Amino acid sequence: MSPYAQKPPRLTPAARYALCACVLVAQGMVAAVNLLIPQLAASALHPSSSELLWSVDAYVIVFAGLLIPAGALGDRFGRKGALLTGLGLFAAGAATSALATVPAVLIAGRGVCGAGAALIMPATMSLLITLTPPARRSQALATWTLAAGLGGLAGNVGGGLAGQFSTWRALFWAMVPLAALLALAVARLTPRSPERTDSAPDPLGSLLLVAALTALVYGIIEGPPQGWGSARVLTAFGLGAVLLTVFTVHGLRAAKPLLDPRVFASPVLRAGTLGIATAFFGLFALFYVNSQYLQYVKGFPVGLAGVAIVPLTVGMAVMPKFGARWMDRYGIRPVAGGGLAVIGLGLLLVSTADGSTPYALYAVYLLVISAGTGLCAPALTVAVVAGLPAHRSGLGSGLNTAAREIGAALGVAVVGTVLASRAGGTGAARAAAFAPAMADGLRVVAAVLLVATVFVVLGTSGRPRGAAEEAGSGEAAEAGSVTRTGVPT
Repeated sequence: MSPYAQKPPRLTPAARYALCACVLVAQGMVAAVNLLIPQLAASALHPSSSELLWSVDAYVIVFAGLLIPAGALGDRFGRKGALLTGLGLFAAGAATSALATVPAVLIAGRGVCGAGAALIMPATMSLLITLTPPARRSQALATWTLAAGLGGLAGNVGGGLAGQFSTWRALFWAMVPLAALLALAVARLTPRSPERTDSAPDPLGSLLLVAALTALVYGIIEGPPQGWGSARVLTAFGLGAVLLTVFTVHGLRAAKPLLDPRVFASPVLRAGTLGIATAFFGLFALFYVNSQYLQYVKGFPVGLAGVAIVPLTVGMAVMPKFGARWMDRYGIRPVAGGGLAVIGLGLLLVSTADGSTPYALYAVYLLVISAGTGLCAPALTVAVVAGLPAHRSGLGSGLNTAAREIGAALGVAVVGTVLASRAGGTGAARAAAFAPAMADGLRVVAAVLLVATVFVVLGTSGRPRGAAEEAGSGEAAEAGSVTRTGVPT
């Protein structure tokens, strides 16, 4: 090679910080709105219980459904352009929500924000991987993962501060200049990465998945007000089932489908995907009720309620290293099953909380859930990757993220539906009925989680030696490759 040949572009530290800030903001908006549910419920929008649920789930459903095709668009047409487009959509959606005078506009804005987040997340990871030297890629991935994890904490604190010192609209307005500043930083600091012309977005598969999820969540949310046997709810569930069937058939026949259903022939992969969805099903159900419990029942101001979630981050930060060590020693099954069972136990403990429960004891309950989440996370991730050959490990990461968001959407829908049926009304009436309704909702979520845990345990077995070794041997050979999901293969 000529000594005058152009060197591949590399990321500066400032560019890495800008990319991680984009990740933190996109993840933070998943959690931030939960802090403002009481304020939204009492606002001039006068949203129904169903509309409050959609204000949370619209973001997550669109995010989950478009995540993989958005990564493919970035791979094919340019990741930097995809990231800038995502930030633009994010700002537009936030402005739409901030200007909302009716709940439908608020929900529509949240959906647009979710589409922006779907472009932001895979593009940031792709840029970090392709523009970082191979020897430092693991460190870059760790930084990206940390930013995604801190996003939940930042969202809770940011949402709490917005509600404490202003109104819910301030949170959305703050996202507009923030997204603009991040776009300017990305445009000036981040070089373009090589494109991959073989990536295919599969728009039909994406449309089918988003439509199926929307129909199923609609059926869950509208069950209490419409009646579980009503024509509208039964039609929603039936339509969701039909669309999932069509999505599966399309995946079997398409040349480059969004998701090939044949990957689920691996029982370990099925169990790992179910386990990830189950963990976030429980976790986001907790997120939805936590801030309302602290404000309605304990009387915390919204800013303090945002900070009070901090104990939930402790186990997530500390336990993964122990989970990885125990998985190497004992295998996937006991660590994944044990961690999920601990989450279920923690949810049952939280369900006992009422107005007389000291916050210190409530914080211990949060620590239990946090420990379970941190314990099972490495094992479940390895279960997904171990169920795939090394050259398809990028698909494993895409499944991991999509399962997480789908589980989150369903968790919010289920616990919110129970709350709506038992703690309707507003103001003092809602506050008085909230603790018993929260107890019922979390017990339903815990029961579903523990039943799913049985299937996860049955599907996982032994140590992932062969798959892990294959993945390890393939890593060096394909270190420079990035899949449609925006992750290394």
